[in-house]
Amino acid sequence: MTFDVRRFDIYRKVPKDLTQPTYTGAFISICCCVFMLFLFLSELTGFIATETVNELYVDDPDKDSGGKIDVSLNISLPNLHCDLVGLDIQDEMGRHEVGHIENSMKMPLNNGYGCRFEGEFSINKVPGNFHVSTHSATAQPQNPDMTHIIHKLAFGEKLQVQHVQGAFNALGGANRLQSNALASHDYILKIVPTVYEDLGGKQRFSYQYTVANKEYVAYSHTGRIIPAIWFRYDLSPITVKYTERRQPLYRFITTICAIIGGTFTVAGIIDSCIFTASEAWKKIQIGKMS
Repeated sequence: MTFDVRRFDIYRKVPKDLTQPTYTGAFISICCCVFMLFLFLSELTGFIATETVNELYVDDPDKDSGGKIDVSLNISLPNLHCDLVGLDIQDEMGRHEVGHIENSMKMPLNNGYGCRFEGEFSINKVPGNFHVSTHSATAQPQNPDMTHIIHKLAFGEKLQVQHVQGAFNALGGANRLQSNALASHDYILKIVPTVYEDLGGKQRFSYQYTVANKEYVAYSHTGRIIPAIWFRYDLSPITVKYTERRQPLYRFITTICAIIGGTFTVAGIIDSCIFTASEAWKKIQIGKMS
């Protein structure tokens, strides 16, 4: 006696002459296919697209930077001559640099009465400050006007990512032209390390920052007013990490199978209920007629 492997078939076929097509079944079948197509396209869109998730942890993400952070500063002082404008840097590691000129550029404004300062420099990963002032000038002016516009202040590598809306240039566009001309400006910055990791695992390191500011008039020991634009910074121990992710293939296939199986099952139950109710109603009507 030969063994028939067809005994293992759990999907037994019903002959067509034993099935009965109905208008209700056709309507439910069409709705079922449209619904499955909609869900499939939605899942396919989600599978193709990438999502960006973020997490927080305590660590220094960029250990290969040598303890340095790159800074990019672009500021306009429309009422201060370029010969008077200078950048000073100091921090808690003992660095004190007056008149930093490396990788910096000054461009005259307002027919030479004003100045636009652009500079790129590095700071140590310790609390400190850098400030725009007249401290490095050969002769100090009587009443230096420190009204200004900050075009850019950014730390680390520039990130241009569509789904990340961070405070990478929080002071960009800050306008202090209506301030007291002899006032000093204090910008207190909290720098937050930021990591962006793409789908390929490549990491880029940048820094966001929050800012608070105050304005005051400062006097020297001789009684002269010595205004400056101070950027006092400290680093946050918290690192923000953004990671690009895409839905894995096995999850996409599992979801599609669940959509197809679930839709067919629910549609079959609805069709069966409607058909049973319809047959019962017909029997009741026949009983009344007889």
